[in-house]
Amino acid sequence: MPFQLADLRFRIVQAPMAGGPTTPELAAAVGWAGGLGFLAAGYLTPAAVRAQIEQVRKLAGDGALFGVNVFVPQPVAQPYAVAGYREALSPEAAAAGVHLPEPDFADTDFWAEKVHQLMTDPVPVVSFTFGLPTSDVLARLRSVGTYTIGTVTNADEARLAVATGVDALCVQGTEAGGHRGVFDPSVLPPATPLTVLVQEVRAVAPRTPIIAAGGISTSAEVAVLLGGVADAVQLGTAFLRAHEAATDPVYRDALVDQAYAQTAVTRAFSGRWARALRTPFIDRHAADAPAAYPAVNQVTKPLRAAAAARRDPSGMSLYAGTGHRHALAAPAARIMERLTADL
Repeated sequence: MPFQLADLRFRIVQAPMAGGPTTPELAAAVGWAGGLGFLAAGYLTPAAVRAQIEQVRKLAGDGALFGVNVFVPQPVAQPYAVAGYREALSPEAAAAGVHLPEPDFADTDFWAEKVHQLMTDPVPVVSFTFGLPTSDVLARLRSVGTYTIGTVTNADEARLAVATGVDALCVQGTEAGGHRGVFDPSVLPPATPLTVLVQEVRAVAPRTPIIAAGGISTSAEVAVLLGGVADAVQLGTAFLRAHEAATDPVYRDALVDQAYAQTAVTRAFSGRWARALRTPFIDRHAADAPAAYPAVNQVTKPLRAAAAARRDPSGMSLYAGTGHRHALAAPAARIMERLTADL
C-alpha cells in the first residue's frame, strides 16, 4: 500500500537539508528509529540522487520508508540586479582570492531529469520546495505509488497546493532554518508563528494532513504539536549535529557557540529568503542582495567555499532554525529518543 503518515512509529520527519548535511546514512538512521528520513536532491546531479537512493535502500533494507525532496524551478525574479550584487561582492572576492562566476539564469537544477527518475524508479515519498509541480506530475507520481508533499508558508499557498493535488502539506513557519518555501521569492515570508500558521492552514485545508515545520527542537514541542495541532512534525536543525550528518565541523560548532546566538532571515547567500545564524556577511549585505535565486547562490558559492576552507564561520551560510542551540551531537537514534521522550 502507498505510504501514509500513520505508518510511522513516530510521526517525525527529518527535513531534507540540501548542500551537504543530509546523507543516506542520516535518512536510514531516522527511518530505523521510527521516523521518516529524507534525502535532499537539491544541487545534486540525477546520478548523485540515484546513488543516494540506492544507498538508503541498501542501509535500510527492502520496503524502507524514506523521501526525496526536489526544488521546483522558477524564473529568476530580479535578474537585472545580479550584476550589481556581484560587483558589490568583488572586494570580498579579491580579498579571498576567488573569482565570482557569471550566473546561469537557465539553471533548473535538473528538474525534468529528477522528476523522470522518480517516476521510473519510485520512492515512497516525494516533497517539493519553492513552489509546486503541475497536477499531471503529481498524478503520475501517485500512479506509481508515491506520496507527495508540498511545502507552504501561508494559507493561500496551501489552498493552491491542495487544488493542485498534493497528498500532504509541510507547513513551514517563520522559525524554520534554511530556505523558506515561499512561492514568490520576491516577497518577504510571513512572520506568523508556526502554531498560528498551522491553524490558518487547517482552516483552508481541513482534510489534508499537515506536517508542521519550523524551529521545533524539544520533545515538549513535538508532543504539543502532535497532540492535536499537526499530523506530523518536521525537524532539520535538530539533526545538523547528528553523527550521520555531513555537516561541516565549523558549522556544527557554530550552532552552539554563544558568538552565533542569533539568527536572521537573509537573501545574502542565495537570493532566496533563508534563516541562518547571524554573521558579519549577513549584516554587510542585509539590504543589497536581490531576489535572484539560484543566480545569487551561484555567485556567492566561491566565497562560501573559501570561508569554509579557512575555517571561518563568519562567511559561511550557517542555515539554522530558532531552536539551534538545542541541537545535540549524537547518533540520530539518540536524537530521536530525545525528541520522542514526551510522546
